[in-house]
Amino acid sequence: MNFLDITNETCPMTFVKVKLQLAKMEQGQDLEVILNEGEPLNNVPASCEEQGYKVLSIEEVGGGKHRIIIQK
Repeated sequence: MNFLDITNETCPMTFVKVKLQLAKMEQGQDLEVILNEGEPLNNVPASCEEQGYKVLSIEEVGGGKHRIIIQK
């Protein structure tokens, strides 16, 4: 599984970084993304689904951070 930590990024760079990583991946691969709650948590999953990617799961990992799994 591919991994990306975007907790140091702010919108709109959060989705840009995710989209760039997904572009490097093969169809059907999963990407684990660690992001902050708030804007990134609201925008990244929605933007991914708008672009045709599948959000498999979203879970809180503590400290205001969440892990989402996105399938290309």
